[in-house]
Formats: sequence, C-alpha cells, structure tokens
Amino acid sequence: MIIKEAESTLKNCWKAILPPEAENKEKIFHVLNFLLFLFTGMYIFFNPLPMSVINEFTYYLSLIVLVILVCFRKTSFTLRFSLTLPFLLFFLWAVFGLFFALDLKNSVHDLRGHFLEYIVIFYLLVNYFNSQKRLEILSWIVIASATIFSIGAIIVFYFIEGFPFTARLGGTFKEMHVDYIGFVTVFAGTLSLNNFYKSKEMPYKVLFIICFLIICTATLLTQSRGSLIGLLISLIILCFNNKKILAVLIITILLVLAMPGIKDRFNHQGLVHNERNKINRLTLEIIKEHPITGIGFGMQIYSNEKLVDLKTLKSKLFDDYQRQMIIPSPHNTFLDIAVRTGIIGLVLFFYILFTSLMLIWKILKSTKIEYFKSWAICLFASFMSFFIPAAVADTTFGPRVVVSYTILAMITILWNLVQKEMEKDKENR
Repeated sequence: MIIKEAESTLKNCWKAILPPEAENKEKIFHVLNFLLFLFTGMYIFFNPLPMSVINEFTYYLSLIVLVILVCFRKTSFTLRFSLTLPFLLFFLWAVFGLFFALDLKNSVHDLRGHFLEYIVIFYLLVNYFNSQKRLEILSWIVIASATIFSIGAIIVFYFIEGFPFTARLGGTFKEMHVDYIGFVTVFAGTLSLNNFYKSKEMPYKVLFIICFLIICTATLLTQSRGSLIGLLISLIILCFNNKKILAVLIITILLVLAMPGIKDRFNHQGLVHNERNKINRLTLEIIKEHPITGIGFGMQIYSNEKLVDLKTLKSKLFDDYQRQMIIPSPHNTFLDIAVRTGIIGLVLFFYILFTSLMLIWKILKSTKIEYFKSWAICLFASFMSFFIPAAVADTTFGPRVVVSYTILAMITILWNLVQKEMEKDKENR
C-alpha cells in the first residue's frame, strides 16, 4: 500500500515539476521552482543535525534560484502575508537601534545572520509549501529530522560516549545542548501525534507512533524542566481536539514522575532559587540602563566586558545575587530581545507573536472543516509549547530559532488555505 502510494506521489510530483503542456523554454523555470521547494525542505530537514555546511549550501542555493526566478518573473513569490507588517516594524526598529548599538559591526552582522536569514526561510516556506499536501510534507520533514536526530543523539551520548541513562541527554553537545533539544523534539512530537490521529492507513499510524515514542524518549532523557513543561503543555492542548491523547498525557506524567531526581528539579528550592532568576535580575539591570533602544542587536555585546560592565551591575544586586557566578547570557528569549532592542523592540516582538495567535483564532472561528481545525489546534499546541519554555532559554539563534519560524510559517500557510477555502465557498453560493 505504501509503495503504491509512493509511486503515485512521485508521478504526481513529476507532473507538477514538468507539466506536459509546458513549453521547452519554460521547463527550466518549472524545475527551478521545484528546486526552491526541495532546497527549503532540505534546510528544515538538516536543521537539528550536525551538518551546518549542508544548511548553508541549501540556503544560498535557494537565494540564487529565487533571485533568478524573480528577475525573470517566473515565480509567484510574494511578501503579502499577515506577519509581514510585524516583521517589518521589528526589523526597522532593529535598524534604528544600530545608531545606538554598543557594537555596530556585531549588530549589523547578527541582524543579517540571525534575523534576515530566518525571515527568508519563513517566506520560502509560506510561498513553496502553500498547499495542504505540501503542509503535510513539511510536517513529515520535521518529524523525520527530529526522529533521526533523537536516535543519533541517544546512540552517541549513551552508547558511544558511555554516559549512564541517569545523565541528562546532550550535556556534551555544542549546538544542541541539553536545554535546547526539547524545542526541536516537542514540536516534532506534536506533529507526530497530529498525523497519527489524522492518518487512516495503519502503516502510517504505526510509523508516526514509533516516531513519537522515539522523540518523546529523547525529550524525557534531557530532564530539562522547560522541555518537559513544553511537552505537557502540548499534550494538554491536543486533548481539546482529541480526548484519546489524554491517555498519552497520563502516561507521560507518570514517566516524568518516575524519573530519578525529577522531584529535586521541580521543588521549591529548585525553582525559587534557580540560577536563571539571578541571571534575569542581572539582565534587568542592563535593560534599566538602555531601556529604549537596547544595547544593540549583536549577540556578543552582552558578554563583552569592555562594553557591558556586568561586575559593576552585579554589585547593585542583593548579597544573595552577588554570590552567583556571572553568566554572560540572558537565558530568556524575551529578556534577550528587550536587552538588545529595548522595550519597544520587545513590544514589536510580542506583536509578531500576537498576530500569529490571532491567525489561529481566526482559523478556529471562521471554518467548520475538521481538517483545518485539527491543524489549528496542533499548531497552537506547537506555538505554546515553544514560546512558554522560551522564557527560560535563548531561542533567537541556532536550530531552535528555525523551529520558531517554521511554526509561524505553518500557521500562516494554514490561514492562507482557510482563506482560499472561504473564497471558494463564496463563489459557489
């Protein structure tokens, strides 16, 4: 069954790449449009894997192909989406902040490399994964990527490096450190469950549940409070769409409670006197000194002793905070945005998030089609399970920021599909 469907899908893909009616001179542009879809999918697939060279390669190839298609006007690529205005306002404010940045060179570099690059990925996703089938393909790519990463991470950490299973998965990883793994795995796990309950064929159901179990295992092994909270938030929200997930939620809670040392990580001492609270307090002192425009978009400014005197700022804190070792990073996405772009920048960042939530609300309010509603709840679960734990982690760079823009892109794609369906209904009336 799967083989036959795969053959049928390949035939349909080939027809989509090179329509029989296409003229010879137009075929090259059909191929280039397909390559943009392919390269963008590859970028998402390799995102959590230790293959940054491939990611850079596919990104710049995508840019080259896009420029060619735009120059010849052979693409339907557009910027007319609901999130364009929030993105633009945030970008313009970040550019304005360059005049006040403590390190102009680093700020310009990071504005390009840690904002514009991901904005490009967002627009490639919403333009080239713009159908129901391609939205599903995008979810499969995310699931496959996270599953392969999870298997590889478990093998490397526990079997090759030889750590005991009581050790937190990813403690020795650089890019995908223990506290960052969950941002990739929880999103993929949410999509796995959504696809599991939507699929009608048993082979697909088995495949998606296996992926979920592998991904969930990796998430639990991190023992990260943020990741575990994100996973539980996702499952709770998904229960509103499918009560059968309640059983998965209960089993997950029992597994979390059975984990050795988990009570110590969630007790009063561990939460109230957590080092992140002290880091946040120090970050707030910097924000007080640069409340409007921030210190600059550059991510290296915070840790530069010549530009930001953390020791002096630390001396202003209470004795309990002064005994804490200085950690030159906010470890909080929202405070990170505030310290780099000021309070106005933070407000504009929340405008991006608020607009995305409003799109989900519009989808649920304007359609009665179960397919769209289930996807809306799935993406709402993904959104909340990412941005709530983001309050205790830096998510504005690395593989995790790609996950955030992928979530925003999928929400935008779904809203566009709902709008098209609504237009069809109006025409049929």
